[in-house]
Amino acid sequence: MSQPRLYGELAYLWPVISPPEEYREGADVWRLAILDKLGQGRHRVLELGVGGGHNLSHLTADFDAVAVDVSPEMLDLSRILNPAVQHHLGDMRTLRLEGTFDAVLIHDAIACMLTETDLAETFETARHHLRPGGLLITAPEWVRENFRAPMVLHWFRERGGLKVTIQEYLHDPDTGDTEIESVYTYTISENGRERTEQDTHITGLFPMSTWISLFQEAGFQVETVRLPANEGGYGQFLFVAELNISGQPS
Repeated sequence: MSQPRLYGELAYLWPVISPPEEYREGADVWRLAILDKLGQGRHRVLELGVGGGHNLSHLTADFDAVAVDVSPEMLDLSRILNPAVQHHLGDMRTLRLEGTFDAVLIHDAIACMLTETDLAETFETARHHLRPGGLLITAPEWVRENFRAPMVLHWFRERGGLKVTIQEYLHDPDTGDTEIESVYTYTISENGRERTEQDTHITGLFPMSTWISLFQEAGFQVETVRLPANEGGYGQFLFVAELNISGQPS
């Protein structure tokens, strides 16, 4: 799958467009979900698709973490924000690290999985790295049942003299497949100059029944936890999936 420009040449915009402080409230839900299932303790967590490390930055005070992303540029951002965390370059569908973890976390990077096979392979990666009874927690941007399109969103961010106005056009070009498309226009003002860049993000969209069946086939029992509301209505809940005690797929 091709990589959006925001995760490559435009990655320097990420801390401006999606500031770390905006993840604090949502990260509290992730923390409580882990502690509710695993109990108190400094659990060992693996985040797949860590991106710039913004969600993880609010969890490292409580958990020992390892982070993975497919983008070198995004890993560089996360290393700055999370200097004590071990970082690895890798694809969440094929990654295999040494050791096991108490929880595997996948923030909205799960949206980069475009097919059922992509999801199944990612769940297998999580299962491979979890101890029996461990958790896989992930946050889809949308499921088919709550998806609304077409939709246009606008927002403005400023940080350290860099100003960015963002427009997102979200739509579903083909309702018969499992992909949706966001076309972003970034108007960037820096050093007294203004320019416009465009970026297209293709993401996956699956019905709730597909998510549940794939979790179960991978050996997980799954429930949902509500997330704080946000503009646009995406990212409404977490899937909190507990690996069966045998640690084996169904």
